[in-house]
Amino acid sequence: MMNFPLINPLKQPVNILLVGVGGQGTILASNILAELGLRLGLDVKQAEIHGMSQRGGSVVSHLRWGEKVFSPIIPPGEADILLAFEKLEAARFSDHLRPGGIALINDHSINPMTVSAGLVEYPDHAQIQGILNHVTGHIYWINGLKIAEELGNTRTANVVLLGALSSLMTIDPTDWATVIQARLSAKVIEINLKAFQTGRQALRN
Repeated sequence: MMNFPLINPLKQPVNILLVGVGGQGTILASNILAELGLRLGLDVKQAEIHGMSQRGGSVVSHLRWGEKVFSPIIPPGEADILLAFEKLEAARFSDHLRPGGIALINDHSINPMTVSAGLVEYPDHAQIQGILNHVTGHIYWINGLKIAEELGNTRTANVVLLGALSSLMTIDPTDWATVIQARLSAKVIEINLKAFQTGRQALRN
């Protein structure tokens, strides 16, 4: 079993930066986390930035939990968790992660327009890992899209990532499940709960 630091949101403020590409469900994941924080009795602040998301641009969500939170924006160098749904976005926003913070990354690449146009090259895995290594040693990769494909619904990849994130936090899994059920339509609850549990086990094994 992998050893990693656990975050207890009831004993410390937690800053979570979610980054991805338009269409990956980054905002839905952020909304689930926001509702989870409220369920835990925490003050929650959230801010979203859509960068041409309909064209595959960056989507960023700032999420802060704590006894009292005054601003939704996480300054550079202060994110406790960087949850990245696309690995180039993880490198792009690595400067927001605090030294020694947690980076949880979907091992999946989506070429931005500059790469598709042949203007720049997409960095390889080692380059992205190297960028993150300059910030933290707590870097965890999960192939969320592959897991979602094996479950039969690629749209659940974001919930796979949330399941993996749950392994890094001291929050009862039933609280996560309750929020997921409340946020999603009845016809997709079962597959998403399965995605959550599979993601949770994938990181724990």
